[in-house]
Amino acid sequence: MTLNKNDLIKIYRQMLTIRRFEEKVAEFLSQGMIHGTGHLYIGEEAIAVGACRAIKGEDYITSTHRGHGHCIAKGADLNKMMAELLGKETGYCRGKGGSMHIADVAGGNLGANGVVGGGIPIACGAGITIKMKGLKRVVLCFFGDGAVNQGVFHESLNLASVWALPVIFICENNLYAMSTATGVAFKIKDLSLRAASYGMPGVKVDGNDVLRVYEEISKAVSRARKGRGPSFVVCETYRWKGHSRSDAERYRTREEVREWKKRCPIERFAKYLLDEGILTRGKIEQINREVNLSIEQAVEFAQNSPFPSLETLEQDVYASA
Repeated sequence: MTLNKNDLIKIYRQMLTIRRFEEKVAEFLSQGMIHGTGHLYIGEEAIAVGACRAIKGEDYITSTHRGHGHCIAKGADLNKMMAELLGKETGYCRGKGGSMHIADVAGGNLGANGVVGGGIPIACGAGITIKMKGLKRVVLCFFGDGAVNQGVFHESLNLASVWALPVIFICENNLYAMSTATGVAFKIKDLSLRAASYGMPGVKVDGNDVLRVYEEISKAVSRARKGRGPSFVVCETYRWKGHSRSDAERYRTREEVREWKKRCPIERFAKYLLDEGILTRGKIEQINREVNLSIEQAVEFAQNSPFPSLETLEQDVYASA
């Protein structure tokens, strides 16, 4: 799949939308307007956008507790997203799922997940469904580096390989599983080496380069559609914010954060678009204004929406005592 000028501009707009959305979420978290915790995707935007650009609307994704970026990259409605985070009835899960459980099943997003690695077996389940029904679809399965040491990771990759499931396993390696550095948790520096144990391709890419992410995920998607089974893609990146809003960040230095911010995926891509003559400074400023307006409109929609009524307390509940 070749990217044209309009595709590249859409990629920039989507990455910027994720950044601005998350900045607004951070503001609301600090003000206590969003209850519970929150895990921000700032700094990792290139992975979600590059990966989701490589699939079609009818394809699926499974997400993580840090899932806002995946949701937006899959084409979610910002109004419904913001409403969900504010606990409003007009949200994707009627205000009952919140940040860590937001889903858009109709749009192919099978849901964020509060359990580390929880989306990995769900992706396999979707892959089995695709194969049994003879569909030409694929599943992108997002998870963090911490999930790579979960038992369910090994079980799922083995199953996907044995049954040649159309699943692309995408590890967003932001170097820390909560506060544990990958250098402490792994004896190998390249996590993609684990793919060899399951007989599937494994590759490590610069997760801050949206075009490289797109390129590698496209290869994996093509392979899966041809019935050749799963792939494992490790995207190396960095989260700018703490693990969650309660994170004191005592495990990393300010110098490290500053160095990684110099590799900002959005600024990097903007420079590429300017150098290639695809965008001008004026057009970038216009896109910024339009994105900011879309966030403002989502906030207004959410704030004007009602909370779920008490009558709906027992609705959407799968089991009760």
